[in-house]
Amino acid sequence: MSDDFTASPAGSGLSRSRYLLAEWQTRRLSETYADLAASERYGQATRFFLSDIYGPTDFSRRDQDGERVAAKMRSLLPQRAMRAIQNALYLNRLTQGLDAALADMLFEQMGVEQIDADSYAEAYRRCDNYAARCEQIALVHALGCELDVVVQKSFVQLALRLAHGPAHLAGLGELQDFLERGVAAFLQMHGADYFLDTVRERETRLLDRIYAGQPDPFAAD
Repeated sequence: MSDDFTASPAGSGLSRSRYLLAEWQTRRLSETYADLAASERYGQATRFFLSDIYGPTDFSRRDQDGERVAAKMRSLLPQRAMRAIQNALYLNRLTQGLDAALADMLFEQMGVEQIDADSYAEAYRRCDNYAARCEQIALVHALGCELDVVVQKSFVQLALRLAHGPAHLAGLGELQDFLERGVAAFLQMHGADYFLDTVRERETRLLDRIYAGQPDPFAAD
């Protein structure tokens, strides 16, 4: 994959190291899932994951709002919906921790100036958190399956529409817009099984290639 890019964290809210890592990972994911992005059925979901989950932007305020709202709504939401929210928050914390460790390995411990496939894979191996990465992949799949069921519920869609104005007035607009985009992306798929199975299969294969020390593990088959 192409590595000849420069990046600036200006306006992103991220440190330079986290911005560079997020941008490289977004580019890698864009290439890995170019076929899904081009699909009418799965394109919206792919773009949502690239921009709203893995994009080179500081999502800390949105994430903090999510933690706060979830704590207040614990007794109001159905158990299944609450479980999905809790799993999403846990997955986010896990992902943030893994990325922080990877950024530290790349830029602080290895002294990398610009990420390429070799340095990224080497840092991945040095972090030595294969089990946590497997957990991350499994959680993405499980959470996606859970959300695919939850967002189909008419009362969930209605509640989200009714919350639009109040959420923005309460300063939760960033979180509300994120949720609306996510629900729309899942509904557009009309069933997320293929999308989620594809992500799990490809990310597991790439993880195993990296840990096996294969040259350019991101190269297309």
